[in-house]
Amino acid sequence: MKMLTYTVWLVTGVLFAMAVPVQAELLRLDPQGDWHPATDVPEAMHPGLAQVHAAMASADSGDVVKALEAIQRDYPELAGGDLDAFLAAERIYARKNLGKAGKLYKEFLDKWPDSLYQPAAMERYFSIGAAFLQGQKREFLGFLRLPAFDDGLTIMRTISDKAGNAPIALRALQVTAENQERRSKYIDAYHTWAEISVRWPTGAEGRDALLRMGRVLHASYDGPDYDVTVLHSAQSYFEDYILRYPQIAEELNLAATLDQITEQLAHKHYEVGLYYERAGNTEIADKYYRDVISRWPHTSAAQMAALRLATDADPAIAKTFRRQIFNASTGFLDSWFGVGMIFDGDTEAVEQ
Repeated sequence: MKMLTYTVWLVTGVLFAMAVPVQAELLRLDPQGDWHPATDVPEAMHPGLAQVHAAMASADSGDVVKALEAIQRDYPELAGGDLDAFLAAERIYARKNLGKAGKLYKEFLDKWPDSLYQPAAMERYFSIGAAFLQGQKREFLGFLRLPAFDDGLTIMRTISDKAGNAPIALRALQVTAENQERRSKYIDAYHTWAEISVRWPTGAEGRDALLRMGRVLHASYDGPDYDVTVLHSAQSYFEDYILRYPQIAEELNLAATLDQITEQLAHKHYEVGLYYERAGNTEIADKYYRDVISRWPHTSAAQMAALRLATDADPAIAKTFRRQIFNASTGFLDSWFGVGMIFDGDTEAVEQ
């Protein structure tokens, strides 16, 4: 059993050393199926595994292939169909054909779920997914090289599903979310961070996911012409973070971020009022302006709203006969702008 455990340590280490530059912790899988840090390598080592260890140090995929072939040839007790399949994938990987190698690693993971080499194959599969997400292209029809972001996302999703709550599943989701952020896929990134938050709700993982959920939702806001639901959600996440982690929140200056969100919410409300004023419905517009002043008195939007309420304020837009005809259809305007007639009599404005 010791000899088999050493194999997991070393083969997994090979793939960590050869992966694309991603922060990773060297892990081993014990006989009970639990993951543990593997910070050192036992001095007493099977001769075949020593070759793997040397290949790991060289970080050369060709050396890894040679080391595994030596195990297959010289140490049949460590060989088998799973090693054959794993070695076949390694040979393709050594040729830098990541697309084909990825398919072989996926087949290996599906066919040999209990293999001694399962953690190593998953690490290699992870490295291919990370490479794709970092911009590495895949071959198509033998000569075309196409972007492979979607393939990278599929690989990371497969790993996160197969690995349960093992560290590599967390890393797969984190790499996915960070890539989605870099490509401005903010809502997709939010859902990925939310999944991390659910699966790892405590510790640094849950704390960081909470912060990132707020940040990506805030980043997804496109301005006052769009819905502010994401701003409210981001505000809620930041407030929760400040409450739970006040010291870190202070270091991150999240209070300033909340001030920015307040300005954005107030400005959105002001823009709705301005829309009604331009449409010629000053009564509704004034209600919005007063609401901005009441709810967000210390914002620049409140100052602008006060100016619009002044008796000597310039018209928001010059009235023309064409605009008066167009404004006759208030319902159409409301539908076009995406807001509803939410005031009734003297009822104060409520947020859209």
